[in-house]
Amino acid sequence: MKLFDNLKKLKEGLTKTRENFVTKISEIVTRKAKIDETTLDDLEEILISSDLGSSLTENLISNTKSTLFKEQDRTADNIKEILKKELIKLISKNVESIPIYSGPGSDNPKIILIIGINGSGKTTTIGKLAYKFKSEGKRVIIGSADTFRAAANDQLKTWASRAGVDLIEDISKDPSAVVYETIQTAITRKYDVVLVDTAGRLHNNKNLMLELNKINGVISNLLPRAPDECILVVDGNSGQNAIQQFEEFNKYAKLSGVIITKLDGTAKGGSVLQIAAEKNIPIRYIGLGEGLEDLQEFDPEEFVNAMFS
Repeated sequence: MKLFDNLKKLKEGLTKTRENFVTKISEIVTRKAKIDETTLDDLEEILISSDLGSSLTENLISNTKSTLFKEQDRTADNIKEILKKELIKLISKNVESIPIYSGPGSDNPKIILIIGINGSGKTTTIGKLAYKFKSEGKRVIIGSADTFRAAANDQLKTWASRAGVDLIEDISKDPSAVVYETIQTAITRKYDVVLVDTAGRLHNNKNLMLELNKINGVISNLLPRAPDECILVVDGNSGQNAIQQFEEFNKYAKLSGVIITKLDGTAKGGSVLQIAAEKNIPIRYIGLGEGLEDLQEFDPEEFVNAMFS
């Protein structure tokens, strides 16, 4: 039942992306008596304008051409089916959720650092992750290391309460001190997961970006292998700017994954496909609403099928 609900929510959330992407493709291929180079050029233009980027678009059109060359069926429905299958192949390289183990042999606590620009949905995502891990039987603690935004701690406190997890609050104006106390508490009290909230920062603000290095230093001094994950949260409405954010943040932090938020109601879901295809990093989860359970593991096949359905 939950799988059905997730698929339904995914389809509903991608409605605007579908209208911006698949509907235009349908209009192109259905009005042509035959699929020729002009049709493929028109398709290429649609794909680029739908935030898939030039590299992914080029590969997708090239693969589609090769498949079409062997096909007798050049109907609109079959063209869309070929595009769908080729797209799934191209974006399925880097897909994993965050593995959290407990019990004998585990090296918990797992330290997960969450970063992103202001307004990306970072704090909301932390609440959803906390709820997800707790629902799986893990002991979770959140470190409120966003000391720059006045309302950040109150917002995080609300989400921690909703998720039913513990929170180390803003005890000073030094984010590193909050991180230190959170991890010390997690080690002493044997938590499974530490989620560290950080201040929203523009990727071109070098001082705040360099602060990430200091936070990483505090973490690795306490646990040399950590952080275990450094996750960039990106607003699904960012379009091509999402790619720029990824590239800039990756210069200052060793990103291990991306979470795309606010995909419900955006027409720019194509950027998800570009990140999945071109960046050597997994999309961990996608956000499809404001509820605690509105965070889904990214499944390329489900995502593309939802776009085309």
